[in-house]
Amino acid sequence: MLQTNNQFRPKIHFAPKKNWMNDPNGMVFFNGMYHLFFQHNPNASVWGPMHWGHAISKDMIHWEEQAIALFPDELGMIFSGSIVIDWNNTSGFFGDQPGMVAIFTHHLEQSSGPPKQYQSLAYSKDEGKSWVSYSGNPVLKHPDKVDFRDPKVFWYEKIKRWVMILATGQTVMIYTSRNLVDWQFKSEFGEGKGYQEAVWECPDLFELQIEGTNKTKWVMLVSVGDNPDKQEGSKTQYFIGDFDGEIFTPQDDLVRWLDYGKDNYAGVSFSDIPQVDGRRIYMGWMSNWRYANHVPTGEWRGQMTLPRKLSLIETNEGMLLKQVLVEEIMQYMYESIPFKPNQLINNLQVSLEGVPFMVEVLVDPAGAKEIDFIFQTDRDEELIVKLDYLKKAIVLDRSRIGIVEFSELFSAKQVLPVATNKHDRLQMVIDHSSIEIFNDDGRYALTSLVYPHAAFDKLIITSDSSEAKLIEGKCSRIKIGDEA
Repeated sequence: MLQTNNQFRPKIHFAPKKNWMNDPNGMVFFNGMYHLFFQHNPNASVWGPMHWGHAISKDMIHWEEQAIALFPDELGMIFSGSIVIDWNNTSGFFGDQPGMVAIFTHHLEQSSGPPKQYQSLAYSKDEGKSWVSYSGNPVLKHPDKVDFRDPKVFWYEKIKRWVMILATGQTVMIYTSRNLVDWQFKSEFGEGKGYQEAVWECPDLFELQIEGTNKTKWVMLVSVGDNPDKQEGSKTQYFIGDFDGEIFTPQDDLVRWLDYGKDNYAGVSFSDIPQVDGRRIYMGWMSNWRYANHVPTGEWRGQMTLPRKLSLIETNEGMLLKQVLVEEIMQYMYESIPFKPNQLINNLQVSLEGVPFMVEVLVDPAGAKEIDFIFQTDRDEELIVKLDYLKKAIVLDRSRIGIVEFSELFSAKQVLPVATNKHDRLQMVIDHSSIEIFNDDGRYALTSLVYPHAAFDKLIITSDSSEAKLIEGKCSRIKIGDEA
């Protein structure tokens, strides 16, 4: 049943005003503004004919939705892709001023046989307000691949070429170009690598510095679609390795998950963040293909994660991709209530004055087998975040909170395996219909949707050890503009 109010509409996460949204597309920074384009069906709140929606922001937190950017045409629907700034007019689309070039997949259904997927271009000379479809579309086809989509493009200065990484079934392909129009195949990666139980989608490829060193490695993100025979639903893996401009070489064959929650998919990074900034910033679609068309949000469906800064870090488990919230969110914090230093947990209760909010704690388990963070509403609902020290895991249980019956997977516990630490640093951000959990300063993440019947108004912290304590911490409300 459609909700007639906006009880689940997020305050600090982007969601469309109406109708369907999925993958983030074309995320780019240009002339002081962050641009988010996204898969969008403007006619219904379920997946349908794909357009590119558009939103802009000065800080990636407060977004303003714009007019639709790209519309389906005779070549097909507008599937996922990326945008680059053509600073030197390599494409020939611009004069003295740089402009935006969108590289995306056209998806054309056939009356018989599989659909056609090929890569096309559009360009904008007015910062994304209007778009011109390239007359020579499509610019890249494949004679055999049915799945041939989601191009992520970047300029690689070492080879003086544009690089494109494409999802191609259960592999990715890499192409290069001097002008964004003429593309040459260079390599294919992925056969027998990583998680192979579903189709690969929405790849990204970028170089990151290893924290505390002057060394770098390349990171490849690959989202993996839903396989109904598996319990994962859709999620995102990543590989760490080296890239020479043509070939990606992974350092190992391990399966690494970007996020252990059910609701972080198809995420990619922003293009053209200035060098003086230097950050690699990521956002994902906060949903899961197993139930994305059925979540109870009514006239709108789909929201994005908060933006996260990515880096690489060496740990006892090997190298990990670390993700922390961008600093911009801190300007929206207010009414921070600190916990007493070294406060014993002992059934500690905290009043929550409004959503959204952030809880940050440093926990000393003191021999505890488990510590529970229980977020409650006045409707006797509970969302439980459990630190399970026997299983060495953080477990999220959303089975007792609000609307869950639309999918069996939605009630399943979500498990985030973590390294054994003497102390756990935990950060949790809760909006009207989501929770994002970061552990150990961003080494581990868990993102989940949640649909309570009422707003959270109380946090109860319990433990089986009377000595367990919060070394430090605080609970902060988050506010945009005059909204509480």
